[in-house]
Amino acid sequence: MSNVVIYTTAICPYCIRAKALLQRKGVDFSEIRIDLDQDSMMEMLQRSRRQTVPQIFIGDFHVGGYDDLAALDQEGELDPRLGLSPIDDSAPT
Repeated sequence: MSNVVIYTTAICPYCIRAKALLQRKGVDFSEIRIDLDQDSMMEMLQRSRRQTVPQIFIGDFHVGGYDDLAALDQEGELDPRLGLSPIDDSAPT
């Protein structure tokens, strides 16, 4: 299973949704609260080039925010990225 990191704040409803989606899939993730640590905020900005939360990474792959995570799930691409199912290299892109 891939290493998942999610940058969040305490009052972000999209952060809550992203964590809930990952929890439903049984995925362990590291949550980094940028509202508690200025250095973590700078790290998120540098890594994602975005200022909004959540910012989600699966390994080195930058998913983006909750909408991006949900879209990957809807398209059937999230589970393979998470290592929950094999990647089908024969599927059209």
